[in-house]
Amino acid sequence: MKKIVFLCIALSCTSLFSQSKENQEETDYKLGSKDQVDNQLAQDKTSFFEFDFMKSYFDSKNKLKGKSGFDFGVDYSSVYFGATESLGDKNTGAGMVRLYGSWELVNRGSKNSGAFVYKVEHRHKYTDITPKNFGFEIGYVGMQVPAFNEDGFRMTNFYWRQRLLDGKLSFVAGLLDATDYVDVYAYASPWTGFMNFQFSTGSQSVYIPNDAALGAAVAMYITDNIYGIASISDAGSDPTKPWDNFNSFFANGNYFKSLEFGYTTGKDRFFLDNIHLTFWHSDGTPVTASLPGWGIAFSATHYFKNGIHPFLRGGYAKDGGTLLQKSLVGGFAYQTTKQGSLLGVSLGWGEVNETSFGPDLDNQITAEVFYKINFSNRFAISPDVQYLINPALNPTTSSIFIAGVRGRIAL
Repeated sequence: MKKIVFLCIALSCTSLFSQSKENQEETDYKLGSKDQVDNQLAQDKTSFFEFDFMKSYFDSKNKLKGKSGFDFGVDYSSVYFGATESLGDKNTGAGMVRLYGSWELVNRGSKNSGAFVYKVEHRHKYTDITPKNFGFEIGYVGMQVPAFNEDGFRMTNFYWRQRLLDGKLSFVAGLLDATDYVDVYAYASPWTGFMNFQFSTGSQSVYIPNDAALGAAVAMYITDNIYGIASISDAGSDPTKPWDNFNSFFANGNYFKSLEFGYTTGKDRFFLDNIHLTFWHSDGTPVTASLPGWGIAFSATHYFKNGIHPFLRGGYAKDGGTLLQKSLVGGFAYQTTKQGSLLGVSLGWGEVNETSFGPDLDNQITAEVFYKINFSNRFAISPDVQYLINPALNPTTSSIFIAGVRGRIAL
């Protein structure tokens, strides 16, 4: 625990994003997750705590975007966890640096713009065990912020994004990240939301392909309130060897497909008031040793004027290499300051996928509370605590307590 306290202090120069109460309801997000590059760049703006000594740098970025349509961002993120019980190591930590951006080359500044989007990263561990694998290390079927691993240099995005029909339709094709468009909701981001993957994309009951998966996705507002998203991508991509994914897509023929229909009260409330169903199918792949499978996920959120934002999510999977075959989670988030500091509380139940881990394992109960101290949209830290009941792979203990901290600085 001393290491956790020390890291909380050390990460006082790191940050995570959140919107403020004042502007949250007015943000017109494009269809896609908050981590989608265009949305991420829109979020990384200075506020409450300014980097005055870097004002010329930010001004030059704005001028470059205005003249050429080229926008970019750089960030560094860190995470650390400690557990009370484990089959092995009780501590884990990792970090990553990312360079991401978009270059608007067609119809710049219009609703029907087209842009080249990219994101490259270096992911590295601080300890022997990475946060991605920490759950299994302590005997829990689940992941902690799986983006924090030891991939080294890798690619996440390299694709073309085109908007049509006055922005009502968006099309992307290239090397994609499925979490940008599959079962998205406000607190799925490993940089801004919950850290336990059960409270993220798919509630651990959806097979998620690796990043840099060659494929295509299309999203469209069918009416002002009803939207649909469809995708197909390589089920066995390798983000550390992105160009090999072209051969993998056409030669192996193992695909991940998804179809989602949703309702929102308005485009500017896409993450606030949202109900959707996501259907998915995977052909399986030897790359991740996953079997063919299919499933359905659901999500419902509603934002109240007092800042409370409850959600109910879950899913069912038939094989497919998922961690859970049944999942149900509920909770809420509450923005505690005008600068966007955020309290998140969630509770989840999960039935372990028996084709992935074997039969007769205990159902798991997971609780998580985090508080994101948002000094600005570029500067914050997030202490986090979790309580895991009946960790399915650790028969010697009935519960495990986890404490950690996460941070990010964006330039």
